[in-house]
Amino acid sequence: LHAQYLQRLQSPRMDLCHVPATREKGWYLALMAPNVKGPNYAWLDPSRLYCHPQGLQDCVADLLQPFQGDAIDMVAGIDAMGFILGAAAAATLQKGFLAIRKAGHLCVQTATQPYTDYSGREKVMEVRTDAISPGLRILLVDQWVETGGTMRAAIELVERLGGIVAVLSPPACVPTGVAAICMENSEGGKWIQERYKCSHCVPPRLQPRFDQHQ
Repeated sequence: LHAQYLQRLQSPRMDLCHVPATREKGWYLALMAPNVKGPNYAWLDPSRLYCHPQGLQDCVADLLQPFQGDAIDMVAGIDAMGFILGAAAAATLQKGFLAIRKAGHLCVQTATQPYTDYSGREKVMEVRTDAISPGLRILLVDQWVETGGTMRAAIELVERLGGIVAVLSPPACVPTGVAAICMENSEGGKWIQERYKCSHCVPPRLQPRFDQHQ
């Protein structure tokens, strides 16, 4: 990470104009804000980088790079922060966007899936049943994969409705997959990465720090 961006984290205001001369993959990760409110909150706030126009653009480009040339019919984003990256990815690909929501918000027929999120809370997600037809190739997007519980539930929900999120092991499906800013090497994160085509923005040298929430 660039030293000047680490210094900028100490400032309450962001410089939305500054762009480094050399934009390496993941340069925008230093725009994220650390937790200052204690253990009841996530350890990092990725949404800060969305305020930076070049940072957001490069983040989406990096997430989509591994899927260049793949056949993607639709992008699905997970409630709530996955809506931001998912919608941006859908607009870039010129594809439709499907919102996978927390249960209780959709007024149409839905399919539901219980799950446990990164904080250990039991929740239920839902998706409209009229958007996913058998064989639809879907790119699943969320902001972060920590324990993997939320993303795994979304995968199960999409696949139950007949959608395809490509598996890496035979038999091979038409490639689509899973994308998030960071995919931690937790038990659940590894389960997803071992089975699905995945994309994230964290350089290998920094992965251990993200896994340890540093």
